[in-house]
Amino acid sequence: MRLLPELIEKNRSWAKNVTAENPNFFAELAKKQSPKYLWIGCSDSRVPANQIVGLMPGEVFVHRNIANVVVHTDFNCLSVVEFAVAVLKVKHIIVCGHYGCGGVKAASQNQYLGLIDNWLRHIRDVRNKHDAALSAIADENERFDRLCELNVVEQANNVCHTTIVQEAWAKGQELSVHGWIYKIQDGLIRDIQVTISGPDEIADAYKVAIGSDV
Repeated sequence: MRLLPELIEKNRSWAKNVTAENPNFFAELAKKQSPKYLWIGCSDSRVPANQIVGLMPGEVFVHRNIANVVVHTDFNCLSVVEFAVAVLKVKHIIVCGHYGCGGVKAASQNQYLGLIDNWLRHIRDVRNKHDAALSAIADENERFDRLCELNVVEQANNVCHTTIVQEAWAKGQELSVHGWIYKIQDGLIRDIQVTISGPDEIADAYKVAIGSDV
């Protein structure tokens, strides 16, 4: 079947309800997008960016991939960041992971999965980097949760070191990077103490987030 009539019908219903609440919504939305936020999150279908922060279309620019990874050779992600920062002039970049992340869990297990292993390598590097701290956590679930948090910290750190963000700060552009994690079981976001508004704040924020003096 080429068509998905149930989704088309849901779209019609959604558009009708939005228009009923605000007759000018779509006309105004079509003029331009001017979000204040760039969201870099996981592709997990249970973590929809707009809904969990209560924002409407046009209020958040979104990039999602497996396990919310930011890699300096990923031109897809970097192109999104550049457009958000240089063109849309967002004021906040939010890296949001989530507990129970399947990508992080797969990366914590030494199993051959195929093509995705190349992507998970980045998260395995995070695991190896923090192996001593993770190994000190006896409970397996707590250890997994902490790796999910540390992955957010490292990816937010990567965002801060992109040439895009560094150049924006050098020009005096107002821009902050945040590290958050979402818990599907209760629908709440946790701030994991990564908020960076300039290059001089990167090192201290990183130390606080990982609980280390390195």
